Amino acid sequence: MDVLSPLSFVKVSSVRMQGLLLLFFAKHQHLPFVQILSTKSTPTGLFGYWGNKGGINICLKLYGYYVSIVNCHLPPHMANNDQRLEHFDRILEMQNFEGQDIPNILDHDLILWFGDMNFRIDDFGLHFVRESIKNQRYSDLWEKDQLSIAKRHDPLLREFQEGPLLFPPTYKFDKNSNNYDTSEKKRKPAWTDRILWRLKRQPRADPHTQRLLAPRFCLSLRSYVSHMMYCISDHKPVTSTFDLELKPLVSAPVVTLIPEGLWTMENDMLISYSLTPDFLSSPWDWIGLYKVGLRHINDYVSYVWVRDNQVSFSDGLSQVYFNTSDIPETEDQFLLCYYSNNLHSVVGISKPFKIQPGSFLAQDPLGEAQPHI
Repeated sequence: MDVLSPLSFVKVSSVRMQGLLLLFFAKHQHLPFVQILSTKSTPTGLFGYWGNKGGINICLKLYGYYVSIVNCHLPPHMANNDQRLEHFDRILEMQNFEGQDIPNILDHDLILWFGDMNFRIDDFGLHFVRESIKNQRYSDLWEKDQLSIAKRHDPLLREFQEGPLLFPPTYKFDKNSNNYDTSEKKRKPAWTDRILWRLKRQPRADPHTQRLLAPRFCLSLRSYVSHMMYCISDHKPVTSTFDLELKPLVSAPVVTLIPEGLWTMENDMLISYSLTPDFLSSPWDWIGLYKVGLRHINDYVSYVWVRDNQVSFSDGLSQVYFNTSDIPETEDQFLLCYYSNNLHSVVGISKPFKIQPGSFLAQDPLGEAQPHI
């Protein structure tokens, strides 16, 4: 967070299953348009009872589109390719979200799937593989990559895309080095760590005019690389950067927040907010006051329960009071976030503002409050 927070990223959700961890961050201006729908763990180790293998998922809506993000750890070893594919299918089948009013994962607009998939390189001997890597002839190895082979034969797996493997295989290394396995086992290098994505099929042409329709949700790969400088594991980390272009299905937040008047440390202040007609509020909704640069939704400086502190309501506009007396004086900027208990998400965010210190207002000889200059 020391790196992401200064870039305005906020931790929105996380899910963990033993050694698997999945984190989702978003810039704070996108928070009202990110709705976390579900987090799920699918163990596949020991006949589905142990989470040393399996997948974890965060399902969300992004500007009205369904997105699923899956991190997985599939079975190891060269001979277990069929088992890897079985676990892949099992993880996919378990993302059904029954009873949650969420479509099947295959109907989501985007699936991002990554992790230690443990696919290996068939047939080629250790010497040939290492020489190909040494001379950066990675394409010589692609045809025997187990995942690439599986995609050629499995119709569903073929729908998942992947960037070109233009980096060295990321497994197995001696720890704290860039040397491939020098132990007695001398495991053959492989691209075990992969990043895949799948876009929902979109209409290609208008049935009446036969004109091609502009895509409303488009993902393009910018980079797909490994990072050889990290040596704390026998794997090398892999990252992808994408550009996502979409036509928002939701263009305005369901809650609009406005801090009223000049906020000072001396007085209770008012917050005005309006709700869209279809928004269902809850007695457990709250408004948090945050310093700009918040790391997580729980990083509030203070908060108020919306129902308990409401002072007026008329024509779709509500007001709540906010006690600022326990807020430490600071030069930092603040913002307000409305958290919906029903949606488990931030649904409204204010523009940044400052809270003036208690001495900001002074009495003039006529008894009128005057700001210090």
